[in-house]
Amino acid sequence: MRTSETTNKTAELLALESQYCSFGDTVHYLEPPKVFTGCEGSYLYDESGTPYLDLQMWYSAASFGYKNPRLNEALQRQLDRLPQLACQYLHAEKVEVAARIARYCEDRFGVKGRVHFNVGGSQAIEDSLKIVRNVTGKNLMFAFMGGYHGRTLGASAITSSYRYRRRYGHFSDRAQFIFYPYCLRCIYGMKPETCGIYCQDQFARLFESEYYGVWDSKAGECEYGAFYIEAVQGTGGYVIPPRDYFQRLAETCRKHNILIVDDEIQMGFYRTGKFWAIENWGITPDIIVFGKALTNGLNPISGLWAREELMTPELFPPGSTHSTFSSNTLGTAVALEALKMMEEENYEELVKEKGAYFLASLRELQRRHPGVVGQVDGLGLALRIEVCKEDGVSPDRELTDRIFAEGLQGNLKAGGKKYGLVLDVGGYYKNVFTLAPSFTITHEEIDLALDLLDQLFHNAK
Repeated sequence: MRTSETTNKTAELLALESQYCSFGDTVHYLEPPKVFTGCEGSYLYDESGTPYLDLQMWYSAASFGYKNPRLNEALQRQLDRLPQLACQYLHAEKVEVAARIARYCEDRFGVKGRVHFNVGGSQAIEDSLKIVRNVTGKNLMFAFMGGYHGRTLGASAITSSYRYRRRYGHFSDRAQFIFYPYCLRCIYGMKPETCGIYCQDQFARLFESEYYGVWDSKAGECEYGAFYIEAVQGTGGYVIPPRDYFQRLAETCRKHNILIVDDEIQMGFYRTGKFWAIENWGITPDIIVFGKALTNGLNPISGLWAREELMTPELFPPGSTHSTFSSNTLGTAVALEALKMMEEENYEELVKEKGAYFLASLRELQRRHPGVVGQVDGLGLALRIEVCKEDGVSPDRELTDRIFAEGLQGNLKAGGKKYGLVLDVGGYYKNVFTLAPSFTITHEEIDLALDLLDQLFHNAK
């Protein structure tokens, strides 16, 4: 197809979209919205065939690469065999996926549990809230500032950004938000090498007196049922906590009978080099919520694992919750194949090695652009770039937005070819590039990423 024809087609699509599509999602963060027509491996392609190296891979959903042949084949086999089935009936893939996840948790944590399915991450968070309320009788939760758990009403109530709630009235069950150990920008103005994890001490002190609003010392009871955590903050900017933080937080929660719900929707399935990101911190949660990469974005499946004592058939009987497509046959077939892949290949070592190589590249970028490339950090293939003003500290949202937009122009050059670069912006000040590249990304593609990022920072200054 000639370029003029593709341009006309894109213009036609944008005109239709502007008239008939809701603007309520995130498409219009960039004007005009970007249109893509193809994908493969670590690349998206526009209507002209220009490749865009994707460093966010559908918010960490397509961890195994776009159009992964093995996963696509699993989906096709299920299409030909059992493409549709109401989830009030059983099929083999659902049971096998649940068993694999539950057995992994039992082997890793020494705790028996059960698995419950849904479709999207927010819906799985909603199901976890039901389980917590059902077991504890409490409807109030702790969550972190900078935390993100979704945008349904229940998930928005435990997500820290007021922007997600502002339009929708009063949220009576809004979480009590606790400072996350964002050491680079410590809200207390302390330094990690000398603070003694002061922020966790402040959380623990809430239980010293009933007048701090969370604890009845006479009854020995907390008003809050669970603490919702992310082992590495996702939308908050891939913030990585200090080594001992979660162990100390878990001690406080256990002491006061507060359940720990670990949101692994972005970080689960080896994004940080471990099957669950929480494994990096050596604690055992009561509930784990998962989604995204389990199906590589093909026919999504989300769900949760919970300790046996929280989700026995007596406590959580049939009909406790339901979603028409929750354990759909197409999604569970891909999930089963993805889990088999994870068992057959050492993704722990693969992700750690590629993550270390990529982080070294980001440190080279930092050397080339001192100041404006502030902190770079990473755990496995969850990597971050803080974009700052020349002082290397003050967040620079405007520069971040310019770099993001220019990457999507598709006018970068490398090796005599045109490229674009797909980035994702996050962080408390919207000045962080959160990088979640495909596990299939090669060293050559990481080198290309450095080249393209270098051009973007140079051009946008």
